[in-house]
Amino acid sequence: MMEMNTTRTYRVNGMTCDHCVGAVTRELGSLDSVADVQVELATGDVTVRSGRPLDDAEVAAAIDEAGYELAS
Repeated sequence: MMEMNTTRTYRVNGMTCDHCVGAVTRELGSLDSVADVQVELATGDVTVRSGRPLDDAEVAAAIDEAGYELAS
């Protein structure tokens, strides 16, 4: 079976420093099948690469757990 990779970019509100980047990266990275998380602090863009499509609710919950908000 071939592994499917999905890449999606989200906008996260409230990140201001490297600590914020670490918290968001840690929480999103703990989601099942997430292979890579890249955060662009200046824009708030977070690109997530995973082995399956992620549900928006689970992404929002992980970002909330880190203390930030998924932009709508």
